[in-house]
Amino acid sequence: MTEPAQARNLLGDAASPYLLQHADNPVHWRPWGEAALAEARRRNRPILLSVGYAACHWCHVMAHESFEDPDTARWMNELFVNIKVDREERPDIDQLYMAALHQMGEQGGWPLTMFLTPDGEPFWGGTYFPRTARFRRPGFVDVLKAVARLYNEEPHRIARTRQALMSRLARYHAAAGQLSPRVVADVGTRLVGLFDPVNGGLAGAPKFPQAPLLDLIWRAGLVSGDERCFRAVDHTLERICRGGIYDHVGGGFARYSVDEQWLVPHFEKMLYDNAQLIGLLTTAWLRSANPMFRAHVDETFSWLVREMETDGGGLAASLDADSQGEEGRFYVWRKADIDALLGADAALFNRAFGVTEAGNFEGANVLNRLADPFPLSVAEENTLLKARGVLFRAREARPRPGRDDKVLADWNGFMIAALAHASLAFERPEFLFQAEKTYRFVADSMTRDHRVGHAWRAGRLTWPGFASDHAAMGLAALALRAATNEASYLDDAARFLDQLEIWHRAEDGTYRLAASDAGDVPLRMRSGVDEATPNPNGIAATALVCLYHLTGEHRFGERADRLLEAFAADIANNPVGHASLLGALALRSDGLQIAIIGPAHDEVRNTMVAVARRVPDPNLSLLLLVPGADLPPAHPAHGKSQVEGRATAYVCRGQSCSPPVTDANRLADLLGLSPSAI
Repeated sequence: MTEPAQARNLLGDAASPYLLQHADNPVHWRPWGEAALAEARRRNRPILLSVGYAACHWCHVMAHESFEDPDTARWMNELFVNIKVDREERPDIDQLYMAALHQMGEQGGWPLTMFLTPDGEPFWGGTYFPRTARFRRPGFVDVLKAVARLYNEEPHRIARTRQALMSRLARYHAAAGQLSPRVVADVGTRLVGLFDPVNGGLAGAPKFPQAPLLDLIWRAGLVSGDERCFRAVDHTLERICRGGIYDHVGGGFARYSVDEQWLVPHFEKMLYDNAQLIGLLTTAWLRSANPMFRAHVDETFSWLVREMETDGGGLAASLDADSQGEEGRFYVWRKADIDALLGADAALFNRAFGVTEAGNFEGANVLNRLADPFPLSVAEENTLLKARGVLFRAREARPRPGRDDKVLADWNGFMIAALAHASLAFERPEFLFQAEKTYRFVADSMTRDHRVGHAWRAGRLTWPGFASDHAAMGLAALALRAATNEASYLDDAARFLDQLEIWHRAEDGTYRLAASDAGDVPLRMRSGVDEATPNPNGIAATALVCLYHLTGEHRFGERADRLLEAFAADIANNPVGHASLLGALALRSDGLQIAIIGPAHDEVRNTMVAVARRVPDPNLSLLLLVPGADLPPAHPAHGKSQVEGRATAYVCRGQSCSPPVTDANRLADLLGLSPSAI
């Protein structure tokens, strides 16, 4: 059987940079959609689904080995209907088929290679396959032939596997129950015991930042007061900042390190990692005042506006690991080049940044400060700062890694929230300006009647959006409300979360990733498990609790409770995998709420506001009221008022509140802050 004469690669009209990377392949790729499924049904051919993303190194490897090879493409075109998916553009498709791969007992990853029936039902799959057999993996062409033979000659085996997989995927649901708030402290303490005491993070390699876990450990510290939690997070963040996973020349964090020391990164930079790390560094700095944390937030912000901002203020998704076909080429250095550029300053620089003749990555050097002779003098640090500028200017002349410039609403929401939080902590109005600019882009270009689309590029919007988009933008609006005290952001947050309820609610009260009117998804999945980013249900639960604290509207608190109860059994079985939901539980049961009453021009009131904003908790609920205004009826300090016309604060946890506080020093003491917070 051969392809019809008009068959061709149909990715040339795609908006996704990842799909466009494959538009010139000899493979007759089609984008995901009903048209592709209909073509498979018409021709009664199985579907070969390939899922990846633009910054994925092994996706590039498989593309170069197989998808650009005419002989391999001939077999693909002859035996299958071939569909290419950008997992960042269609996380619903990725989630479904990654779950199917896990049900097969396989470890996930990208590229994801799945074989489907013409109706989109999975029956076999894997991740990366080499073109010819190696790495104990079968060759891709051999796989293609074997799967096609099985599909055509043994349909009963395909049907049995397909039915079993679809039944397990459709049957999955949460079991309702109750969780004790103590589980947050217990899980956090247990995680600390698993952390690498030398390098930070979970022991072993490769090492991912795993921001949701770090956030959970921090919240466990807030709940329990256990200093070990804070020390574990601080130590991990410091090692990440010193490691090669951080770009010491241009700023920004790579996705992960391939070793246990945070030394050699997988060089792609993802927007979501940098957003979460800015948030964690900001929160940790509020407690420790570690100057390294502040410096890395500043430098990462500079990288963000320099390299990731798109026209209009939206932020691009990622930067590739490769340039000119080589991983890390843009970022690494040879000692001779540094010596030539820095002259007399090279010896100090090489000592501080671990530069050697042999290098630490394929004969070159990934710059790092894991073993430098710190602390250096102020003069030496200034010399290093000047040297980094010299290297930065030299590096700008190199061919740059590719940029995936699509704007993702959920990832932008993460960054908006992080920048709004950092703008308050560091008193940096430019952070807030960027956060509001990016927010306006998503609100104006990617939102219709407060319903959010997912991906925007070149004037085209992926619609409808996902649960993650509404939850993340709800949290972003709440962070901007905290930074500006503007009521409009509170209204926006409520509308985003109401749209989430309308379009994504499942029968058990949890939220499905895909919307109810998404017409091309074989099965709408729901999950509470975090990945590199917090799960949409965890984000939603956090946002709903925050909104309840600020508005007193019971519907938001009830939705949060519903989520936590629905996932209770899942959380109990796998607490580490549900870190973001546990964080929401901590916020619901023990969240800090501060109400300050007094006129806006009152000096004591403003000092108390500044003190409150030094609390190392990104989800602090701070309500500012003028005299005579009422707190929300559900607020634990409802009905309380000023003391004798003086600016007055109330500090509440759960349903318990402090006596009235009229002195900023007393407020700092009550919040456990040092005098420097005043």
